[in-house]
Amino acid sequence: MNKFFTSLSVMLVAFLLWSNKPAGDGYKPGDKARDFSLKNIDGKMLSLATFPEATKGAIVVFTCNHCPFSKMYEDRIIALDAKYKPKGYPVVAINPNDPSRVPDDSFEKMIERAKEKGFTFPYLVDETQEIAKTYGATNTPHVFVLEKKGKDWIVRFVGAIDDNAKDASQVKERYVEEAVDNLLSGKKVSKAQVKAIGCTIKWKQS
Repeated sequence: MNKFFTSLSVMLVAFLLWSNKPAGDGYKPGDKARDFSLKNIDGKMLSLATFPEATKGAIVVFTCNHCPFSKMYEDRIIALDAKYKPKGYPVVAINPNDPSRVPDDSFEKMIERAKEKGFTFPYLVDETQEIAKTYGATNTPHVFVLEKKGKDWIVRFVGAIDDNAKDASQVKERYVEEAVDNLLSGKKVSKAQVKAIGCTIKWKQS
């Protein structure tokens, strides 16, 4: 009888862990990414297709307000937008977290944070978490560099922004910059996927 209850408990824990994970494995380099229509902090809906600066592609960053890793990368995300938006690869930030689990990631707090930091890019809310699950985002921050090919958006890079979250001055590999520079030069992305480092996304609990 004890063995039965032990097995039942293990199965229940496994189910709960599984039910809080995103569906599917998400996108890999070379996949065609889904466009989206999400609410920006200005209250307007935004999609990649209607984003005028995204003439060649986009740097999609799943991020949030509360995560220490996201905070450490905010200035670098702003710098990415400043460098690559004029070249056709603007940043699009998406907050996928469930605000009922983390109140600091509420839409109102997103507006406050964007104003405080002077975000130069859209900061969208993924209220249903459908886009984060579709893309396969697991952490904040988690980056997907997309190349625009006609009406399609092709994933060219997935992973971390660079190799040193804690100290920008000690960065040796700038993964996102290298990827976008490769694309702008008409080259194949030399390192198309690296592990995303950051806080786990706070999924809605069943």
